Amino acid sequence: MRRKIVLACKECSSRNYSTEKKSGSSEERLTARKFCSNCNEHTLHRETK
Repeated sequence: MRRKIVLACKECSSRNYSTEKKSGSSEERLTARKFCSNCNEHTLHRETK
């Protein structure tokens, strides 16, 4: 079963992306470098609660 997660920019805290994650695989938060339209550059995005 997969659960929906939201990724937020670490610089400006805007929630830009949503994706799915396997529910039992890992309890650590997902991080990815994505483009933030508010910062207008690629920044680190982290899974929110």
